[in-house]
Amino acid sequence: MAATNNMKHISYPEGKALDEFVEKRQRNGLIWQSVFLLATLIGIIALVALLYNIINSAFGYVALQNAIDPDALVLSVEENRLLNATNLTSSEDDEELVSGITGNPYAIGFFGYAYYQESQDALNILSVEGVEPTAENVESGDYPLSRPLFLYTDADRLLDNPAAAAFIQFYLDNVNGVIDDVGYFPISETTLDEDRNVLSRALGDSTVDANAGGELIMAGSSTVYPLSRQIATMFQENGFAGTIDLQSVGSSAGLAQFCRRGSDVDIANASRAINRTEFEACRDARRDPLEFQVGTDALAMVVSSQNTFLENVTLDELREIFTGAELWSDVNESWPAEPIVRYIPGIDSGTLDFFAEEVFQRDLRDLPKETLVEILESNISAGLMRRFENDQPFAERSQENIYELVQERVVEPTVVATWTLRESLFNRADIASFVQDVPNGTLEFRSWLTTRFITSPQSSTPDDAGIRTAILGSLWVILITIVFSLPLGVGAAIYLEEYAQKNWFNRMIETNINNLAGVPSIIYGMLGLAIFVRIMEPLTSGTLFGASDPTTANGRTVLSAGLTLGLLILPLIIINAREAIRAVPNSLRQASYGLGATKWQTIWNHVLPVAIPGILTGNILAMSRAIGETAPLVVIGASTFIVVDPSSPFAKFTTLPIQIYQWTSRPQDEFRNIAAAAIIALLILLLSLNAGAVILRNRFSTRV
Repeated sequence: MAATNNMKHISYPEGKALDEFVEKRQRNGLIWQSVFLLATLIGIIALVALLYNIINSAFGYVALQNAIDPDALVLSVEENRLLNATNLTSSEDDEELVSGITGNPYAIGFFGYAYYQESQDALNILSVEGVEPTAENVESGDYPLSRPLFLYTDADRLLDNPAAAAFIQFYLDNVNGVIDDVGYFPISETTLDEDRNVLSRALGDSTVDANAGGELIMAGSSTVYPLSRQIATMFQENGFAGTIDLQSVGSSAGLAQFCRRGSDVDIANASRAINRTEFEACRDARRDPLEFQVGTDALAMVVSSQNTFLENVTLDELREIFTGAELWSDVNESWPAEPIVRYIPGIDSGTLDFFAEEVFQRDLRDLPKETLVEILESNISAGLMRRFENDQPFAERSQENIYELVQERVVEPTVVATWTLRESLFNRADIASFVQDVPNGTLEFRSWLTTRFITSPQSSTPDDAGIRTAILGSLWVILITIVFSLPLGVGAAIYLEEYAQKNWFNRMIETNINNLAGVPSIIYGMLGLAIFVRIMEPLTSGTLFGASDPTTANGRTVLSAGLTLGLLILPLIIINAREAIRAVPNSLRQASYGLGATKWQTIWNHVLPVAIPGILTGNILAMSRAIGETAPLVVIGASTFIVVDPSSPFAKFTTLPIQIYQWTSRPQDEFRNIAAAAIIALLILLLSLNAGAVILRNRFSTRV
């Protein structure tokens, strides 16, 4: 009767009140829906921002400063091969080369086009790749061996010696009028105007004194020598009252003299562009080279007029002719089986440098293993060479491995500056300008996440650092964590759901498990330090089994780390496993009991197979947390710098999160770049492990 009276006092909204009530509920629902959508959107934006920051740091331009220019190493190797060939004559005197070639029908050589013209009646000039060295082909760049001719000086020299400025201006004004007579090819007026602008900027407010006198010293290329000699004669005939000392010593020697501190050389002639090593030598001598292109030459590949079988050669044939082949027939079967007689310029000649660069175009990375070993032998000590041989014989090493040794020990690249992907895409001009001011600097676009980065151990230099040791450490720790926590956690869940009585003791256990899931991870680290590292040190260090690592102290091992993380995720596994077991319908249990099965038979054959997908889902979440933990591992003594891979549960270790933490705390920008690459690797590792667990879960679901 009382219940009936209470029901009479309950009132429900009707009419307009009902409409207002419904509208209010709809507004509240819309508000909460908006809040949830906003929270989801913020989460997505945060995730995108995180991924953007990681990818932005993992790729981008890098400015490197090399102890030795790699291109100079390659050039040196190729020139040595040229100079060590059989039946070879090398000379700075082009007349000696011409004389030798004209007297032998099986001789071949090369020099500047002007010297060919002086002796063209006794020589045959060859086409290269089917292209003749005509003015039209040289100007268009179709002839493969066309090259610019240069003068080099610096602003201080122009100001200190007005005769140098006057001579260069005279040179630029008259070179195209005489260059055909000398035997070279003129340059465009646009190029000459650019040269005049360089001269004007170097002089600043000063003007060229056309009546300047004094002494003018020039040294360099024997190829440019005839042209400079002609201009010098005209300059003196035009009223220059001083003296001109013009030396034909080769481009390399001339630039070396010009770039020497305290040198008297005012102008260097060169039949090639100044290379990076020479440029840095000039800067060390406080000379900032100014470049003036004054003409174009075609490298003349010539044979004797008595030669009847050779009219055209390819670049591939030239490589064989001047290095590997002994007989003409070794290169082409239709040519005579006669020894090849070679005539080339001397080692200080820019012509030789140009020929080696153009015909033997190879990157240091592309050199064969034997050549890379020779470079190592020439540039490191014999003791270090023996140590490398003892570590692993060079005959057993790969070409890539030896290349990395050359990079590390000879080239010695040092990262000067790094740029993010965004900066690399939008600030390329500023980056290129910066690198120009870096001595021996090179610019490369780099992905910090490479196969070498993944397979290399830790290093104190970012260029050599890798994450192999950290990946192996992470896998070891996760394996021990799962082996320890999964059976224990599932067993505890089975007990609490299927066997435990509803009393105060079991309720206290359940409450503590729920509370332990929220304990800060560093507390677990302190617990692991006290129990696994100190109390259980004989076990965790391997001393109890006679398998301890002599370098491992106080139980700070992979086993201690795995057990600590196992404790950390144990509450999560128990809670998720209980939920999965609880979700199994009781009707399944009752049906099993009805057929006479025992409790354990029911659990093992019916409950667990149905609950396995849910249990594995919880294990995936727990494993994801464990693999990303850093604080507890730092507390128990994980190594922040280790180069030895963990080989057993009793070894020292580091993990990817610790490695990332260590790199992000370093002041150098490049360490943050490799930290970003390591984060990507960690995400890939985590996703791979989770994908494997999901596949396993789905297989169990399909069976059920």
